[in-house]
Amino acid sequence: MLNKTKKRTDVGEVHNALSLNTEITGNIVTQDDIRFDGSIKGDIHSEKKIVIGDRAVIEGNIRCSNLDSLGQITGDVVCQEKIILRANSRFKGNISTKSIEIEPGALFDGTCQMHE
Repeated sequence: MLNKTKKRTDVGEVHNALSLNTEITGNIVTQDDIRFDGSIKGDIHSEKKIVIGDRAVIEGNIRCSNLDSLGQITGDVVCQEKIILRANSRFKGNISTKSIEIEPGALFDGTCQMHE
């Protein structure tokens, strides 16, 4: 009998990615996981997980189910499940989420509203 294990989506493991040298002005809407390593001036909406890479710069609002940030975000975030601000990440804005984790070394300048 085969034993199936549930595969976890790690920070580096997503189906869609925007590379380091990519610059976008405008909004992005997707129903899948997405990773940003470049810069964007605009809003991002994903039905699933968003990963912000360590050299990414985001200026805009974010809506998603989960957010894992290693980079810089300026804007408001509405997250249905969990936000992780990794060490050395920078966040300026307001957060609405069910769960938040802020690692030592991360900077958070704003407000956080927790919901069920």
